[in-house]
Amino acid sequence: MKDKLIGNERNILFYIDEEGNTKVEVLLQNEDVWLNTEALANLFSIDRSGIIRHINNIYKDEELNENSTCAKIAQVQNEGTRKVKRVYPYYNLDMIISIGFRVNSKKAIKFRTWANKIIKDYMVQ
Repeated sequence: MKDKLIGNERNILFYIDEEGNTKVEVLLQNEDVWLNTEALANLFSIDRSGIIRHINNIYKDEELNENSTCAKIAQVQNEGTRKVKRVYPYYNLDMIISIGFRVNSKKAIKFRTWANKIIKDYMVQ
């Protein structure tokens, strides 16, 4: 089995690693992919605080611009008997790749390999 994306009608894809152990919800919006910090932590198999530290360092180093890589996206969720709308930061593919190059984990290496193959296949076509 290879890493893959599975889509649905709500502009959400799921990244699934080759072992089927990691399933990450990927939001498609404005011709880009977006992940929140929880999904990034799951994708790269590190804790959420590590992801936030990498994001802050990427902005501090001026590697990427926050205005072009971060979107605040509202989500409605059930909390007990009430529906609550919360706004969460989501990060686009530029940030996902930048974090992927900073993280040192086996899952990060597998993600980079998978992403490079997708890019190569796209360029060949």
